[in-house]
Amino acid sequence: MDFGIKVATPEKQRSACAVIGIFESRKMTESAKVLDKITQGYIKSILTSGDMDGKVNTSLLLHNVPDTNFKRILLIGLGKEQEFKEKTFLAAINSTLGALQKTAVTDVILFLSDFPVKERTNEWKITQTIITSISSTYRFDQLKSKPENNQSRLRKMIFCIDNRAELAACEQAMQQGLAIAHGMSLTKNLGNLAPNVCTPTYLATEAKELAKTHKLKATILEEKDMEKLGMGSFLAVARGSEQPAKLIVLEYYGLNKKENPIVLVGKGVTFDTGGISLKPAAEMDEMKFDMSGAGSVFGTLLAVAELKLPINLVGIIPATENMPSGRATKPGDVVTSMSGQTIEILNTDAEGRLILCDALTYAERYNPKLVIDIATLTGACVIALGNFTTGLMSNDEKLAHELLAAGEQAADRAWQLPLGDEYQDLLKSNFADIANIGGRAAGTITAACFLSRFTKKFRWAHLDIAGTAWKSGRDKGASGRPVPLLTQFLIAQAKASD
Repeated sequence: MDFGIKVATPEKQRSACAVIGIFESRKMTESAKVLDKITQGYIKSILTSGDMDGKVNTSLLLHNVPDTNFKRILLIGLGKEQEFKEKTFLAAINSTLGALQKTAVTDVILFLSDFPVKERTNEWKITQTIITSISSTYRFDQLKSKPENNQSRLRKMIFCIDNRAELAACEQAMQQGLAIAHGMSLTKNLGNLAPNVCTPTYLATEAKELAKTHKLKATILEEKDMEKLGMGSFLAVARGSEQPAKLIVLEYYGLNKKENPIVLVGKGVTFDTGGISLKPAAEMDEMKFDMSGAGSVFGTLLAVAELKLPINLVGIIPATENMPSGRATKPGDVVTSMSGQTIEILNTDAEGRLILCDALTYAERYNPKLVIDIATLTGACVIALGNFTTGLMSNDEKLAHELLAAGEQAADRAWQLPLGDEYQDLLKSNFADIANIGGRAAGTITAACFLSRFTKKFRWAHLDIAGTAWKSGRDKGASGRPVPLLTQFLIAQAKASD
């Protein structure tokens, strides 16, 4: 879909369809008032008839409205004006897209002044509308023999603003929205692939393609390389699978290479059976999404490359399957991590932290400005925060606050959980330096406490996306999160370093 921005009001615009907001109860927005005046009361007569009362998630499509240059006018319910906020705005955009997809409309025009979201700028509205629009047309049908032909005919969306002074900032916001949406689509594609397709080797190949297309540097470490580095923890997870593990490294340089990079570490378990600690059969197919952290690193790197952000960024992806076999790691085994710390593996289904700890130690060689790991790490996070909010823990309060702020700005929220020393005692082992689980209590926090033992040399934050990386049920599929949060954070970092 193409997007554009104009400084314009409704009087002289021409389009296949104009979207006009109506508040409850039948209160016209400024654009509606302008069109009502042009049409000599036509809009008001429609409202008076009772066909549209302005409630949220309602719409009414008008054809051949007299004295206008629009073939259609779509009235969108905005709810109560005093309650119009971010959630209502996104609902209105979704209602707009849903209504338009049922028509033959190819181009549409939106007047942003019709959507007065408190404490949100036109730039924010443009970015969110673009992300929502591209997400609404996303389909994953590449594995079907006969893809469904139900694509929307909508090809172009124009945003109208009132103030020419905002034009440059709005155009920048449009580019950011496109880049984030493209990154989310890549993340979704990788997550939605079948696990017999999206193997560690496939991810390594995709990394090389991404590097080739966007002038990144790609390095793929094989198992023999990991053995030389002493990555006993990572390799313990890979032992049960016939698919070779890969450590994938992607490097983006928007600054002098001497500048310390930001490092993203993404969990890449391309299928997680739980290993010897086998998971229940119900919904085990969804464990193909256990590489969503890796997918989000791919997507964020794509967004950063498209925006050409002036930062240095490294993505590190430990990729493996977690399978049961005669070679698989057993509960009670003790392994030595790259850091030299020994780990008693009490549960082989707590494997994400085992591959991440070696990847975090590997990140030290980049002398990073900061490190963020992203992982579908704990079911406990889903219990704590549901499917709406990402869990956040950090050894640096400033970094945590910056990530929380980025999530608020991007409408991709996180919530900070504690990371106190008192939780570390839950990871004590009688036979090794540390156990890989700490029991049922505070499972999300103890998982982060485990990782924190490998992050003492840099500023670090951990994002647990177990509840937000994909959707179950009828709409099953990868969500593309937290690409918006990460990209917004990196945009802010780029601005701060100017």
